[in-house]
Amino acid sequence: MKVVSALGAVRHLLDRGVVRPGDTLLDSSSGIYAYALALACHRYGLHCHIVGSTTVDAALRTQLAILGATLDQMEPSRDLKHDQRRRVGRIQEILRENPSFHWMRQYHDSVHYRGYEAVADLIRQQIGQCGLTVVGGVGSGASTGALATFLRRHDPGVRLVGVQPFGSVTFGSEHVDDPEIIIAGIGSSIPFGNVAHELYDVIHWTSFDAALAGSIALLREHAIFAGLSSGAAYLAARWERRDDPERTVLFVAADTGHRYVDSVFGRHEEAPHLAALRPHQVSAVEELALPWSRMTWNGAAPPATATLTQPV
Repeated sequence: MKVVSALGAVRHLLDRGVVRPGDTLLDSSSGIYAYALALACHRYGLHCHIVGSTTVDAALRTQLAILGATLDQMEPSRDLKHDQRRRVGRIQEILRENPSFHWMRQYHDSVHYRGYEAVADLIRQQIGQCGLTVVGGVGSGASTGALATFLRRHDPGVRLVGVQPFGSVTFGSEHVDDPEIIIAGIGSSIPFGNVAHELYDVIHWTSFDAALAGSIALLREHAIFAGLSSGAAYLAARWERRDDPERTVLFVAADTGHRYVDSVFGRHEEAPHLAALRPHQVSAVEELALPWSRMTWNGAAPPATATLTQPV
């Protein structure tokens, strides 16, 4: 999914003359976007500098090296909230040292929406206007938010369901700690400017255990080897289909499961059965509870903690 976003963004910047071949593009990433930006830079003759999360694994490091990208990786940490803040701080240091670098700001620059227009067109061609519900991780806002934006140009009735981990500020769950981990890529400890809260109809919050159940079931039931955020989206999509069986539900599986072999799939015996899980239906974020909560959002304004107060 991030390849779509990065290619669209880089093509637009080159077309406008904002960047030129030979320039260096800089950004922070927990993994997938790093690979996507490295591919885009390699394709268009640009240099790529990534400030990577502690979650970037050996396989990705090797691929980035082959593509000629520079990786500045954070030291190991069990606290991904701290990891995210350190990455932002490191970006600022690099920009002070290299003011000619172009910061891609995947979390805040709407240029990252552009690549998804072609994906929305493909969805319309294959599914048509059939009472569509799109389900997927919120993350930076440039996947599910972008898809809904372009799909609604032709069908305003498209519903959008966002998936979040507990502990993320984006939709106000920072007060609920998951004893395991904040799911990299779909949650945040800092506000993201690209998240358009008004686009979302429903939000699901899932714990590690609930997302684990989704990932294991996705492989067992459909032979799809996908990451933890995909498992969380599958869990939510199944519920939305059950809740309104007249609608067509499409969920976004953003990445493969390879970097989760040990941390997720190696724990498959711990995974609860999906049939045993159901979300807590809540009407306010103060009511959120592990392992899974669901709330009708109805395009409400962002929580105060998710609002940008200064450029980042």
